[in-house]
Amino acid sequence: MATTTTRWHELADRILDGGAIDATEALAVLDSSDAELMEVVAAASRLRFEHFGNKVKVNYLVNLKSGLCPEDCFYCSQRLNSTAGILRYTWLNTEEAVTAAKAGIAAGASRVCLVASGTGPSNREVGKVSDIIEAIKSDTPGVEVCACLGALKDGQAEKLCASGADAYNHNLNTAESHYEEICTTHTYADREHTVSQAHGAGLSACSGFIAGMGETREQLVELAFDLRAKGVDSIPVNFLLPFDGTPLEGVDTLNPRDCLRILAMVRLVNPGTEVRMAAGRERHLGHLQGMGLFIANSLFLGDYLTSEGQPGAEDLQMIADAGLEVLQMDGAGQVPHHPATPGTAPAAVPGAAPVTAPAAHEKQEKKVAIRTRGAGTSEPANA
Repeated sequence: MATTTTRWHELADRILDGGAIDATEALAVLDSSDAELMEVVAAASRLRFEHFGNKVKVNYLVNLKSGLCPEDCFYCSQRLNSTAGILRYTWLNTEEAVTAAKAGIAAGASRVCLVASGTGPSNREVGKVSDIIEAIKSDTPGVEVCACLGALKDGQAEKLCASGADAYNHNLNTAESHYEEICTTHTYADREHTVSQAHGAGLSACSGFIAGMGETREQLVELAFDLRAKGVDSIPVNFLLPFDGTPLEGVDTLNPRDCLRILAMVRLVNPGTEVRMAAGRERHLGHLQGMGLFIANSLFLGDYLTSEGQPGAEDLQMIADAGLEVLQMDGAGQVPHHPATPGTAPAAVPGAAPVTAPAAHEKQEKKVAIRTRGAGTSEPANA
């Protein structure tokens, strides 16, 4: 029998040669011991560097409309009847949205993600977002724009595509077999339909999940293979933020090593797909975030939709410390950012408040830091 070291590298060899991992092997990644963890990371890292080199794609979220959602997704601070103390506001206007987007672009983001809470947009709201996309593209022609507006009606994906949108995000969030445990107001099939609509309209399909919501390891594997079968182009891997005032308040089952295993499993199942470290990475990966970048090739910069992330300057320094480089935009829209060299702190955006990471032993007591800056406020963005 192969040693643990050769076991994982033989798996990587097979995938690099055009083979594929099966569900049993994917589950074994999640079940691997701590003594094997570095070999698992190394095996997944080989695939990451084969397909993406040393580049990290930096994405920036703009929350166009916060809260006020009629859906009951159990994990979400914006859900129906949520008492989480988040920012709640109606639609940003085009100028406000462009200003928010430019903060992320100036800090190094090559993709802006425009997000609005709700079941799905009206045709009028799609028109509003289309105007924002066109304004962002006019200001920075090389930037990618991803929209995330909920379930789409017929023709809406085509309208977004025509306005210049590059991608559409609609996360599956959890395995089909677990979906009824996290939401009752829509189904897994509803989500699948929107992913299919976006892809069919010529938009890049961005779809991922949230780990740590009571799913089994088998269900994580089920989901990773479903995302592969759907041919999605990017997979955001979120780790549950247990907001007070939601049904999953207090649920905190992940540890940093398991988060690395989840990232590695997703990479091994989807070797050439963009894998993004998304919300919850600061809380759950902690000091292992930098190691996660040897598996994932993408992250969100700064804050999330309703929660704070670590300062954007720390994100950029983490990338530099790992010997990696921020992926730049092409042509006229090149990002006005030069990656920091190791040991040199990137300049922080004026007014961005620093967030001190908690010690590992403090994690269980730490509340989710609610976003109070950036889009929808008069405070500078954390980018």
